[in-house]
Amino acid sequence: MPLSNGPSNGLSNDAAQNSALKQAVFLHTGWRSAGTWVWSRLRELETVTAFYEPLSNVLADLSLADVSASRPTLTSGHPPLAAPYFEEYRPFLQESTRGVAGYRRGFSLDRFASEPDAAFAPLQAYLRNLCERTTEQGRVPVFKFCRSSGRLPWLKQAFPRAMHVGVLRNPASQFASGWLLSRQWSNPFFVAAPFRVLGLNQTDPLVRQAIEICGVSLPPAAPTSEDAYAAACEHYARTAEGNNAYRAFVALWILCALRMADGVDLLVDIDRLGASRDYARELSAAFETQSGLSPDFGSARDLVEETRRSVARMNGIDGRAMRTVHSAALKFLKAHAGANAAFVEVIREKMVLANELTDAWR
Repeated sequence: MPLSNGPSNGLSNDAAQNSALKQAVFLHTGWRSAGTWVWSRLRELETVTAFYEPLSNVLADLSLADVSASRPTLTSGHPPLAAPYFEEYRPFLQESTRGVAGYRRGFSLDRFASEPDAAFAPLQAYLRNLCERTTEQGRVPVFKFCRSSGRLPWLKQAFPRAMHVGVLRNPASQFASGWLLSRQWSNPFFVAAPFRVLGLNQTDPLVRQAIEICGVSLPPAAPTSEDAYAAACEHYARTAEGNNAYRAFVALWILCALRMADGVDLLVDIDRLGASRDYARELSAAFETQSGLSPDFGSARDLVEETRRSVARMNGIDGRAMRTVHSAALKFLKAHAGANAAFVEVIREKMVLANELTDAWR
């Protein structure tokens, strides 16, 4: 079944209802946002084929022999998985070569321009192939992205029959998750990622404004190539001043939130999900209404409380100084989010919560 609007004349009530349902689910998440857990709830459903990180650079070199080893590590914080992360890509891999069919390395960098770039046509074709091969089997494709929020408006226009879902966690909790991995396990990736994305997009006026309003200092290296700049950012992240690392994270967080403001069919509030079973049931019902899928979110952890318990480990950051960053980011969103007052209120609540959580950081 292609991802396009079809005729409705002559359909029975059941057929008309099925025709109205979204034909795929695109989960737009961020690193350490609990997006993998949300994806895992959908993956458990019998009618779903759930693709993990379809824009990840790992897919460029993935082989059939690698798939079985792609499982959560002890430090990932991810839920136990019945199958490897990349199991669903097996039909798109060949024995003699590496790389998922149609994937290009350039897909891994998010973009925030208002209009699609030249690389978007092959990206669209790649995702469409995954979708159509899946729907031909009578299953619903579900994609969990960490690198799509900037391109969300492009993807929504290109895939109008997909259900676009934003996964949002307050910035303090989300940043703390990656910062502690860096400190405890010497894994700089999640601290480096915002610098990399911001630096490689810094010529875009919107990104440049977010960098300036949050007071971000980017790595001194010039972005001569994506790979070289990524390496420079990882080096920079190992010794980055904590306040600057958090400012960079908030700048990227607010840019992604801005793209969600007008681009999602449903918002998953991770902070509410862990605290309210009623909200978990409401989310499941919302998925069922739009996609016919009914994931069970009842086992969500209270990640806000987990952030509070880790406060003693959040050293090297002046949390009280972050209030001005939260305020600046909220003003930036208000200036660009248009008439979406309800979404602005959600972000305001996230910043209030972030103020509370960072207040004790030292």
